[in-house]
Amino acid sequence: MTAEQHICVCICTYKRAELLARLLDELRNQLTDGLFTYSIVVVDNDNSQSAKAVVSDFAASSAITVRYCVEPQQNIALARNRAIENAVGDFVAFIDDDEFPTRSWLLTLFKTCREYGVDGVLGPVKPHFQQDVPKWVVKGGFYDRPSYRTGSVIDGKKGRTGNVLLKKTIFSAGEQPFRPEFRTGEDQDFFRRMIEKGHVFIWCDEAMAYETVPPVRWKRTFMLKRALLRGASAVIHPTFGAREVAKSIVAVPLYAVALPFALMAGQHRFMLLSVKLCDHLGKLLALAGIQPVKQQYVTN
Repeated sequence: MTAEQHICVCICTYKRAELLARLLDELRNQLTDGLFTYSIVVVDNDNSQSAKAVVSDFAASSAITVRYCVEPQQNIALARNRAIENAVGDFVAFIDDDEFPTRSWLLTLFKTCREYGVDGVLGPVKPHFQQDVPKWVVKGGFYDRPSYRTGSVIDGKKGRTGNVLLKKTIFSAGEQPFRPEFRTGEDQDFFRRMIEKGHVFIWCDEAMAYETVPPVRWKRTFMLKRALLRGASAVIHPTFGAREVAKSIVAVPLYAVALPFALMAGQHRFMLLSVKLCDHLGKLLALAGIQPVKQQYVTN
């Protein structure tokens, strides 16, 4: 690999202008060690183009090439596909609009991909709270994500696009890499299919990014809506079957009965169980033809 290698950083955004501005600012001075160049693609999934001014301001003050495009249909999979369509270079990196990376983020991902000779590298995302957060949110670990040893091979269930570098060659021309029928979990579905094709992805625990967790995401209603959406989306996954249905049928009444006892153990226990309950309930409602959460994005 030579200095001509190019990485396109892809950001899909929806009505998060302030957080997007922070992310772009953090991407301004990524270390490269002369090993690669990089540019940015921002896909606005808001048809009113609420992110356009932020991107324009960044483009006017930065030497980094940034391309702005709009995916008018609200769907995260379609937004990701739009980003891939507009990405140039040898690698595609994805980072969420509510995240921000360390200065060595891209360099660490790139070096790890080169060292291990794999098709992609995923990194950790740690929560970053903007202000004092309720103790039950931290104690429950609602925004903690698992980490793995550097070099660990990632399976489909661990695959996500919040912090990842992918070789552009894994994307086939004319195909939609992310399936729009998934309203959430489209990244796990993507990695599952790529792994089935023989592609290999690993973990790099040093390629750190942080997820901004604003107060709105501490709301119980936010957590429960997101769990319902996640559960409803799970039923279209190819591995979802009779076993998963049976588990949800048993779990819903069991968890409902256990809720008062969980509350006595603390607010964090109560909410952890409530989230699990809504996850299973979302599956059963979707199987009955009921869409528990109408919107594509849970924002409040």
